[in-house]
Amino acid sequence: MLVGALGLFVPVATAQPAAAEAACAAAWSASAVYTGGMTASYNGDNWSAKWWTQGDIPGNNGQAVWADQGACSGGSSGGSGGGGTGSCSYPAWVAGQNYNVGDIVTYTANGQLYIATNANPGYDPTISTWYWSPYTCSGSGGGGGTGGGTSGFVVSEAQFDQMFPGRNSFYTYSGLVAALSSYPAFATTGGTTVEKQEAAAFLANVDHETGGLVYINEIDQSGDYCASESYGCPAGTYAYYGRGPLQISWNFNYYAAGQALGQDLLDNPNLVSTNAAVSWGTALWYWFTGTGNGSVTSHQAMVGGSGFGATIRAINDIECNGGNSAEMQDRVNDYESFASILGVSPGGNLTC
Repeated sequence: MLVGALGLFVPVATAQPAAAEAACAAAWSASAVYTGGMTASYNGDNWSAKWWTQGDIPGNNGQAVWADQGACSGGSSGGSGGGGTGSCSYPAWVAGQNYNVGDIVTYTANGQLYIATNANPGYDPTISTWYWSPYTCSGSGGGGGTGGGTSGFVVSEAQFDQMFPGRNSFYTYSGLVAALSSYPAFATTGGTTVEKQEAAAFLANVDHETGGLVYINEIDQSGDYCASESYGCPAGTYAYYGRGPLQISWNFNYYAAGQALGQDLLDNPNLVSTNAAVSWGTALWYWFTGTGNGSVTSHQAMVGGSGFGATIRAINDIECNGGNSAEMQDRVNDYESFASILGVSPGGNLTC
């Protein structure tokens, strides 16, 4: 507010002349990992990362991950997978061109935007729905979604608190918001209704798995979740029990989630129970990659119209087909409740 007030009185002439502009840093890349203090250029400005981030577009993040260092000159400052100069303008999709997670393109045949949910060598966005999801732009130079609060997430902190009134203090809203930078397609694609439905579906499953975000670790930790893999179980045979919002277990899941998040979870599985952002990140990782005995991931189910029931099958299909109808119905009840909090219809296909 103070800056805005001063802006009414400070003449434009006080801005630094072009000759004094700093040289542009390396162009921002949607696939690169940045840590606090690292710089990148985007849309003619240099930006400095405040903390760990990946896929977060400079200048278009509700978390304010990037600090604007001012205009720069020279070099390439367009960014990778970015685009837009205050409008929803993104590069055209090109068949055969490599794309990374978070890259956004315009499909010229229908004029629609798509975001890469998995890296791919230029697959057609309208055919390869595993690799691409529809993207909704807000018109602010690459944003998506409508935002439920200052975080830019469709669920505000007040709504989060309403959903989880008795949660463990470990499961912070800020931790969830920080984890979202690794999965920019989460609750930002398909339009307002779909965005809110996906957020409600994810949090409903989280509620069921953790007893309302109460449990961080699985109660029974005696299970042997050490599968025969080349990398083994360096943290110990019984170290890979369920942890986090979706209670991931097994050494291969810790290994894969760690690879996706840039964390060594195979050697340090306890990071999932001691670092809130990492913990939320593992849940989002499974949401985008796990199919269980189903045919689609939970993200694909909600964005593609399969419905909430398909997310249950992807997460715990033992509850489906009459296997445990009471547990399945508890998830459905949670989803309907959370959808109501977000003011959106739950849609159809709720059970499995």
